[in-house]
Amino acid sequence: MKECIKAVHFERKTSGLSDCHRFGPENADKVRAFHKSFPEYKETPLANLKNLAKELGVASIHVKDESYRFGLNAFKVLGGSYAIGSYIAKKLGMDISELPYDKMTSEEIKAKLGDTTFVTATDGNHGRGVAWTANRLKQHSVVYMPKGSSLERLNNIKALGSDASITDMNYDDAVRLAYKGELEKGWVLVQDTAWEGYTDIPGWIMEGYTTMAHEAVEQLNGEKPTHIFLQAGVGAMSGGITGYFADLYGDKDRPIITIVEPNKADCIYRTAKANDGKLHFVTGDMNSIMAGLCCGEPCTIGWDVLRDHADNFVSMPDYVAAKGMRVLGNPIGDDPRVISGESGASTLGFVAELMQNESLDWLREELKIDENSRILCFSTEGDTDRENYRRIVEDGLYPSF
Repeated sequence: MKECIKAVHFERKTSGLSDCHRFGPENADKVRAFHKSFPEYKETPLANLKNLAKELGVASIHVKDESYRFGLNAFKVLGGSYAIGSYIAKKLGMDISELPYDKMTSEEIKAKLGDTTFVTATDGNHGRGVAWTANRLKQHSVVYMPKGSSLERLNNIKALGSDASITDMNYDDAVRLAYKGELEKGWVLVQDTAWEGYTDIPGWIMEGYTTMAHEAVEQLNGEKPTHIFLQAGVGAMSGGITGYFADLYGDKDRPIITIVEPNKADCIYRTAKANDGKLHFVTGDMNSIMAGLCCGEPCTIGWDVLRDHADNFVSMPDYVAAKGMRVLGNPIGDDPRVISGESGASTLGFVAELMQNESLDWLREELKIDENSRILCFSTEGDTDRENYRRIVEDGLYPSF
């Protein structure tokens, strides 16, 4: 029996909303200026899938293709680099605007900073971004990966000089192991999961992600999306991007925002469904092809934004993400091809399934999607696990856990 898609809808609040200004366009200008100082910076493409939009019966579909980001095949470096830059700036009594890439990576800053080890837990993309930044700073990094992580992703991190390893833990326990390194060894934890007493770096990571949204708005040339679909692991990226659009348009006029997660790791969905003022966790093994989203404990800062400024929360099975990978990898007509990994393709896969599956008519109506809808998705990664990408897109298969 095919697993079903589940959804929770939140009515929009009119008062008592969390402040999103730190994620809005004004601060995003500052964040993007920092990223622009990197030699590798180039805005990533915004794919206009006009033929797919016609096929699915909507006005437009745009997909932000983060496979081109800094040569690292994923968006995560935006958050990790900005958080590390902000940490250094704070430690040295500087503002991040005084710390462009060439200065941040200079011998002068290295001497002031001393020997520093940055530690993180990751499925791959975030750890690669942290390791890349530490490598440029001539500093050290330690990266813990949850069990079942891709060897290709591990080797990509090791190639940057990182002490990286795959543990026998799930993601959230790997985070606790990384935190232990900060407490016991004086390492600097660079994690997007926030908790009481650990909020600065997760907040900076969320701010770092707003460069994606800032670029996308410029590339849309005044076309305002009616619907935005965002994938969530702990909710940091989705929280940061939701905050950007809530601040840009105002909560009354912002697009309808829908958050999607794998049903094996749907902590945001469970928290939204309970709606009892508490965070709800997923424990144990979280075996989904959407490995980058297999996180069981929400980021407190991210959830605060999503609770007040997102509209819909979706828990979905793996076949939906696999469908997204195939749709993006096999474009219609002259639509551009987007090479999107399992987590990256999750949102477009959901849109395609929503529009093509008659049993989801109720959900399409709930999300208010019709022929006038203008849809924006973020493909957050390319084929960061190439063997699995080929298995899914070319062979039509994906792992069965």
